[in-house]
Amino acid sequence: MRAELLETPRPIDVQPLRTADVAAPHPAPGELTVDVAACGVCRTDLQLVTGDLEAHRLPVIPGHQAVGRVRAIGDGVPGWRIGDRVGVAWLAGSCGGCRHCVAGQENLCEQAQFTGWDRDGGYAEQMAVRADFALRIPANFDDLAAAPLLCGGVIGYRALRVSGIRPGGRLGLYGFGASALLAIQVALHWGCEVFVATRSVAEQQRALEMGAVWAGSYHDTPPVPLDAAVTFAPVGHVVVEALKAVDRGGTVAINAIHLDRIPEFPYDLLWWERQLRSVANFTRADAQEFLDLAATIPVRTIVDPFPLEAANVALSRLHGGSISGAAVLTT
Repeated sequence: MRAELLETPRPIDVQPLRTADVAAPHPAPGELTVDVAACGVCRTDLQLVTGDLEAHRLPVIPGHQAVGRVRAIGDGVPGWRIGDRVGVAWLAGSCGGCRHCVAGQENLCEQAQFTGWDRDGGYAEQMAVRADFALRIPANFDDLAAAPLLCGGVIGYRALRVSGIRPGGRLGLYGFGASALLAIQVALHWGCEVFVATRSVAEQQRALEMGAVWAGSYHDTPPVPLDAAVTFAPVGHVVVEALKAVDRGGTVAINAIHLDRIPEFPYDLLWWERQLRSVANFTRADAQEFLDLAATIPVRTIVDPFPLEAANVALSRLHGGSISGAAVLTT
């Protein structure tokens, strides 16, 4: 089968992925194999292929926002049939027995595995997935529209929850890429006032068109104190700007798996019981809850499609900031 293979992380301008013919996967007990129709391209993929995120194994096939149909079913798998539509997301597995898993925090499991990092991902014609971590895709999303929901959508939803924002509250979104485009729709559904900070004037305008009450640059101060904020930009100084904007008792949730250093800032910004929280992965419950909510709202995705062999091009354009929504590879 065709796949985009990462053998050695390199700068994106030297095309770190190689189109390869690799053996098709077969389902182990407890697994499904999936014919991949679409796979989203995420900033985490970019960080992995360029080496900002240390590889867990090489070679590896990236991609953790895959949508397709069940091709084959391994032994001991109930509830799935050949041809069923399936989603594969970032969390590929957890141990199920540690204190975090037992407490409903499988996203913190020390033995967790991740799609496209520990297991081969969706930049391929086929992939294998643990059946108990496969997701049901609502029927009202086609394959292209569903793919961005499986990472940017789910992790953005968890970030909103971690921020503690309540319906009707004042929420800041710092960065307005693919994940924030989905998070704002959830926040507006909850009746929140949304304030968007982004360096792009075009993105500021798009935020206002989508329903934000204010949009400015990272260094602009929102007109009112915020109850909570979520940072999507993978740069530390944005975290400090968000912290400046939240009110007493407010929380800044950092939605990033890799971040450059947070610059020094005065303790007064953190005083009055403000909080900084990281957002680490998500649980299956988060994913299914978000997918069901997305179908109810309904959340709309903006997709830039690319053929599978153009994975390097899609990642390069993501790096350059020229993707207008979410890049999605198609097979």
